[in-house]
Amino acid sequence: MLDPISMAAITAVLGAVGSGVASEAGKWAWETAGGLVRRIAGREVAAPTRPEERAAVARIIHDSVHSDPALARTWSAFARSVQTTGTTIGRPRLPASVRFFTDRKGAMKLLDREAARKADGRPRVALLYGDDSMGTSALAVHWGWRAESLFPDGQLYVDLGRRGAGSAHTAGSALRALLRQLGLSDEQIPPSEAERIDTFRRIVADLRLLLVLDHARSAAQIAPLLTSAPSVLTLVVARRPFPGLDAFPVPVGPLSDRDAARLLTKLVGKQVMRSARAALPAVLARCGGSPYALRAAAPRLLEAGPLAAAPPPPPHQDRTGDLTVSDSDPMRTAAEDAYRLLPPDAARLYRLMGLRYWPAFDAEAAAHVAGVEADTAEELLGGLADALLLEHTDNGRYRYRPSVRAHAQEAAYRQEGIAGCSAATNRAVRYYLRLSVTAARAALPESWRVPEALADAPDDVYTARGEAVARLAVELPNLVEAVATAEEFGDADTLLTLCRALWPLQLKAGHHETLLPALRIGAAVADAQAPGSRAAGALHFQLAHTLGELQLADEAAAQAAAAARDERAAGHVRGLASAVEMLGLLRLRQWRFADAYDCFDEAYTVLDGIGPDDEGAGDLPRARALLERHRGRALRGLGRLDEAEGHVRRALAAFRASGEAYNSARALTDLAEILLAREEPAAALPLVDEAIRILSEENAEQHVEYLRRVRERCSGPQT
Repeated sequence: MLDPISMAAITAVLGAVGSGVASEAGKWAWETAGGLVRRIAGREVAAPTRPEERAAVARIIHDSVHSDPALARTWSAFARSVQTTGTTIGRPRLPASVRFFTDRKGAMKLLDREAARKADGRPRVALLYGDDSMGTSALAVHWGWRAESLFPDGQLYVDLGRRGAGSAHTAGSALRALLRQLGLSDEQIPPSEAERIDTFRRIVADLRLLLVLDHARSAAQIAPLLTSAPSVLTLVVARRPFPGLDAFPVPVGPLSDRDAARLLTKLVGKQVMRSARAALPAVLARCGGSPYALRAAAPRLLEAGPLAAAPPPPPHQDRTGDLTVSDSDPMRTAAEDAYRLLPPDAARLYRLMGLRYWPAFDAEAAAHVAGVEADTAEELLGGLADALLLEHTDNGRYRYRPSVRAHAQEAAYRQEGIAGCSAATNRAVRYYLRLSVTAARAALPESWRVPEALADAPDDVYTARGEAVARLAVELPNLVEAVATAEEFGDADTLLTLCRALWPLQLKAGHHETLLPALRIGAAVADAQAPGSRAAGALHFQLAHTLGELQLADEAAAQAAAAARDERAAGHVRGLASAVEMLGLLRLRQWRFADAYDCFDEAYTVLDGIGPDDEGAGDLPRARALLERHRGRALRGLGRLDEAEGHVRRALAAFRASGEAYNSARALTDLAEILLAREEPAAALPLVDEAIRILSEENAEQHVEYLRRVRERCSGPQT
């Protein structure tokens, strides 16, 4: 067992506490750690945000506790309340492989060679590259399943994203996905990218894993995801080689005619192939050795027997509307062939939904864009998926392959014209606007931060708040794309409303990496179109919140200051107090307790400017109680425990009077921490027990788990 005051143990405790700051319980532990570090060092110490900074803080603690037995006991007691045990690793799996897989023996042998290479300090990385239609992703997954026995600890997979504002992974969001697959809960995943990289590499260091990074865009995108762990093999799948990537190259080109014919035979059977013998050379030539194109041609062979190389144009497209399709792009060629055989209503839906990069759309969205019933849209989408013009997503929605979407977009411009395309895109954005505002108001009906209901918004769509938040989460990639679309179309009002509707998701569900691009757009547009307005203040506030959760503290503070500037200019007193409060909360996270206290004091003074008949007067008791609690938290960090207790007790009284159980439990926890810092565990114990009872009824499991560990500091382990 590690000595609790060894460098390794101290570093582990700081890492565990820092990883948990995404949750409310984690923030409590982080602030407690900050106050304790300040006491140990005898001065303000900046909160660490990177592994090297964490090591420096650990050294301060280590050197101090080894020269002061009382500090050593205090740190050891805190360390025992922090869960530093390793995560229980599941056995992650790859997506399913395709049923019929043909050839690729040369590429498979190259992958076998890299997998068998002796570990020598170089990362074991193979780069599979080739056009989208050549089956590079299928090859990586198929080889992974075939080599499953080489990776007893599992196979990790992340799709690094197709094009579009809401679909491409950042390194941070990809690491979140990988850490989830490894068994970490959202609350255990560090908020900063640097800490995620460190956590990921520590977890996989001794594991025998396969890591597949699909649809990689650049060497820079995947660099943070690579590890030198000797038993991890990484397969990078991309369209082209990356000169900056030190990887074993595995080119993936067209299938030979023989292998292409073999794949078609597996798909349609020998009898159909015999009947199509005369047309087969033209079919193979048009498919260009692409597994995708061959699979797309198979249903037509089954339905129509001999297939002409290029189907005739359908009734919805005359010869003058034919698309120019390069023979060098088999996927576009296959899409054109399938498109020509579509009935008019399916062809129109295919064109209109392809106008933007909607990452995962459903029948309801498609129905609004095409002006059809949802049941009809569902049937049409199913037919498009059967024709391989759409893909099914994991959650039962649909998306385009990039090359197929480009074909659909080109077809739309030719068939619908600029006006028709603009109208369809506006219908899509309007649909997502109405959806997001309706869900936001159902998720946080009492919040002044969510937009007002739209005139055509439906009533009683959601039976519970959680249902509304879940819908926002599912639609988030599409909402981010809607924000980007509104920006492109110059529709500032819609853009700002869409961004404000994201607030419940920020507050209750996180998803900050995905939200960040939309919020950056929103703040920039607000500055350009509505400077000094409430809308600008709201967008800067939301951006500050997300940046703070991602531990981008300096940028978050600048955005909070911008929010305060705009709210002050707009004369919005409640918004100004909230922005100043946000800046104080950011300072708490940074362990800058004196600055935090000053912000909370200023926010309290700002609230005094709201008269009894002014906007926001009804919120004053709760807002003041929250600031009392925050002031107590800052004073606890400064070691001014008696003053801290007074503020928190006033907050607790206000929360109890208003019947706010959750905030009462938070204040009880703060009081318990203050009493423990004063070495009064007997007085802290009943407060902890009351908080546990309240939070258990609220189903706040993480908070309860944290409090159980706090309780051990009061009375020893619970039996």
